[in-house]
Amino acid sequence: MDGFIHCCTAAQLEYVGERYFRGQQDLILLCIDAGRVTAPIKYEDLNGEGMLFPHIYGPINTDAVNNVVAFRPNPDGTFRIPAEIINDL
Repeated sequence: MDGFIHCCTAAQLEYVGERYFRGQQDLILLCIDAGRVTAPIKYEDLNGEGMLFPHIYGPINTDAVNNVVAFRPNPDGTFRIPAEIINDL
């Protein structure tokens, strides 16, 4: 247990999908409005990946979740940003 919830920005979705979830089925994305999250959010590069990822240090309050979107891999196991959240980029 890390003590926080791992998150990513819309722009980081393809990277995270390919690095950590390649080919995995039945994934969903919670589209979170960071401005409505009541727990502290820290942007950190904890794995030395050269990117800052948002981490939520506490529970996600449900009113901060704007949308729930299926995150399905392509036939080759790679991921693309779902059309439902393209506007978040």
